Amino acid sequence: MDACGRAFEITDGDARAVVYEVGATLALFESGGLARTETHPPTRRPPKGAGAVLAPWPNRVRGGCWRHDGTEQQLALTEPDAGNAIHGLLRHVGWTVCEHTAATLTLSAVAAVQPGWPQPVRVTVTWSLADGGLTVSTTATCLGDAPVPFGLGFHPYLRVGDIPTDELALTLGADTELPLTDQLPDGEVHRLAGADPLRSGLVLAGQVLDAAYGGCRPASGDDITRHRLTAADDQGTELWADPAFGWVQVFTPDDFPGRGRAVAVEPMTCPPDALNSGTDLVTLVPGEPWTASWGLRPIG
Repeated sequence: MDACGRAFEITDGDARAVVYEVGATLALFESGGLARTETHPPTRRPPKGAGAVLAPWPNRVRGGCWRHDGTEQQLALTEPDAGNAIHGLLRHVGWTVCEHTAATLTLSAVAAVQPGWPQPVRVTVTWSLADGGLTVSTTATCLGDAPVPFGLGFHPYLRVGDIPTDELALTLGADTELPLTDQLPDGEVHRLAGADPLRSGLVLAGQVLDAAYGGCRPASGDDITRHRLTAADDQGTELWADPAFGWVQVFTPDDFPGRGRAVAVEPMTCPPDALNSGTDLVTLVPGEPWTASWGLRPIG
């Protein structure tokens, strides 16, 4: 068995996606003859969280410690050098195939009761291709006997074919920034200026980003939030999301295997350390499924 397990492919016209069994990792999305996400071989674990499903919380929990119904919870410190718990409980487990057709794949896994996590939560993700785009729909259900907080995120690294990251511009549909120190909240949320380059197209050359942005909401007359990575000729890759994804993390490592500079645009329903702050957490009530969607598509 490869480190990533089986590879499941779906296709529709010139669009193709590959999802790995372990972690339900989006390993590849291409459309219009261009790669739209960074990829990696199944023989190694995804570098830098590439393509991961982040549940039942995205990003970090400070010290892996939080409280639920008055009881202290201590999660495994899965970011040991920094002493935090990171990106949920489902990145390194095998997911179960629920459906696999030519253009659709559905996988499911359960975040079981364990140290630091008090109620079982089933997470089901469907990837589907149509009209050159990829839609990713998630349903989360508490399987326990009491409500539990929940957050969701995804960790795609976006591309526009083989155009170098530093020749691309990033535009976010966000209104605010949450100051971070050592990747954890440190200060009050502040509004982005109307002329902030991230709202109009920030050229990524020379930019070093690992930041959380909030206030992600649809523009006037729209029903989805749009984040865009574009080239000089206006061709690009758009990440759209339901309003449930009110946050986005942007990360620009310079050592992504095979590419060097890369950019992660991570839709999230809540900010870093939300299990402690409570900001924008979803409450999963037993037997009441919660659903949200996001996706990728070519533009230009």
